Amino acid sequence: MLHLNKVSKKYKDESVALDDVSLFINPKEFVSIVGHSGAGKTTLLKMILAEESPSHGIVTFEDIDIHKLGKSDINDYRRRIGTIFQDFRLLPDKTAFENVAFAMEAAGRTDEEIASDVPHVLELVDLGKKLHSFPHELSGGERQRVAIARAIVNQPDLIIADEPTGNLDPVNTYDIIQILKKINDLGTTILLTTHNTGIIDHLDKRVITMQGGKVAHDTHAEHYQSATRRR
Repeated sequence: MLHLNKVSKKYKDESVALDDVSLFINPKEFVSIVGHSGAGKTTLLKMILAEESPSHGIVTFEDIDIHKLGKSDINDYRRRIGTIFQDFRLLPDKTAFENVAFAMEAAGRTDEEIASDVPHVLELVDLGKKLHSFPHELSGGERQRVAIARAIVNQPDLIIADEPTGNLDPVNTYDIIQILKKINDLGTTILLTTHNTGIIDHLDKRVITMQGGKVAHDTHAEHYQSATRRR
């Protein structure tokens, strides 16, 4: 599905953000990416979203070199990816329904589709009774659920969740991870970045560890836990 082949990124100030990174993400996988600040996680995500171009190497999505796509094709490609951020990025003057509907409008969906699909995805993230609530009326966990609903409403092939629980307490963190697991079980590929080792333990899925712009480890959570305990 998604393949990074010997991808490097070097900036004008000579700093190296990625150094010869090769990864293959299979369809329907749930993959966590961990690493300290500056390890290369953010640049890696920007490569996948085609927000940054590699200095060397190729990023392909279903065998298409995404950095050779024209503007229109790039927009079509990005619509196949849902993004979830640590800071929610909701529109404050719009209700939960309207925030999710906005993503559908941007994708050119009809009013009938919006009226049908938005309540369904909000129900999926346990916000069926909060359709008309504004962000300031919702808890942090509820706001993140709206963000997840917005990310999945156009049925993307891939969800990129960039530290989605970074601002949440343990209870809400658990709830958000459960929702992401449910989405993955329905067939959507999930790529999650996190600093929370408890999440890794709970997921019991593949873990990619970044260090200094390189892939230091690419393993199952069980082996990641063993390596962490030895440190």
